[in-house]
Amino acid sequence: MNFKRTVIILVHAFFGWVLCAATMGIGMATISMEATLIIHAIGAPIFFGMVALIYFNKFNYTSPLLTSLIFVGFVVLVDFFLVALLINRSLEMFTSLLGTWLPFILIFLSTFLSGLYVHGRRDN
Repeated sequence: MNFKRTVIILVHAFFGWVLCAATMGIGMATISMEATLIIHAIGAPIFFGMVALIYFNKFNYTSPLLTSLIFVGFVVLVDFFLVALLINRSLEMFTSLLGTWLPFILIFLSTFLSGLYVHGRRDN
């Protein structure tokens, strides 16, 4: 994969992460943490599914599996280095199934299923 293609897929992953971060930021400022985590767990796969549909329809440089791995890998790395280490100064967020691990799994699945959908539609 060349540099331009790498940047394009990472920008899509970043955009999905920003939507999740905004959800968390707004939620923590306005409602309870539990409600925020539930909304984030629902929103994360929706956000990444939509971003993936845009990516697969316009660019489609990578397979659904690779795209899913790149998207969730990007989120894990940014959450670890930026959110946990720099902002929170704690790895406590990684102890939460609802707050961290479930969204990671759902991001992977929604991205993968979006890719399969677009690929399947093109094959018909």
